[in-house]
Amino acid sequence: MSSEFGRRVWTSAPPPQRPFRVCDHKRTTRKGLTAATRQELLDKALETLLLSGVLTLVLEEDGTAVESEDFFQLLEDDTCLMVLESGQSWSPIRSRVLSYGLGREKPKHSKDIARITFDVYKQNPRDLFGSLNIKATFYGLYSMSCDIQGLGPKKVLRELLRWISALLQGLGHILLGISSTLRHVVEGAEQWQLQRQGRLHRY
Repeated sequence: MSSEFGRRVWTSAPPPQRPFRVCDHKRTTRKGLTAATRQELLDKALETLLLSGVLTLVLEEDGTAVESEDFFQLLEDDTCLMVLESGQSWSPIRSRVLSYGLGREKPKHSKDIARITFDVYKQNPRDLFGSLNIKATFYGLYSMSCDIQGLGPKKVLRELLRWISALLQGLGHILLGISSTLRHVVEGAEQWQLQRQGRLHRY
């Protein structure tokens, strides 16, 4: 009797391609790439973002370094990553709130008296104008906010017609007042002229 022993060599399947979003350190160029491994993503980013040298991969949101393949495989799909060249460092996302100042820049040791922020947003895609939220903070302790809700096209048209109607009514009252004043002036002038003519006839 003879027996044959077979040995099966099990090979693990390669990891699947997954989508990621990568950017440079200034966040001026963003690309969507797919990669199965960390090194593959770095190779594609090197070519796509036109980078050079030794690259470092970090999370865009907080700058956490992605140095191992195990940690890379734990990242979720569509994770935003930043690719850094040698000598570059991660920096947080700057606030997109626009601030305007008058005069010189604020001194380093000065204290804020009031800070006002404006936030424009839309609650419904059909809204013709976005809603406006105004928030004011005084001395860093007291705050107040005002929320001006946006209106849809029908509401905007209805409010516009209401304002036009009120404006026309106001103009009508003004015109009536002007005509009444002019009438009294004309009647007074006529009476004064009649009285003058009567005096002349007496003489």
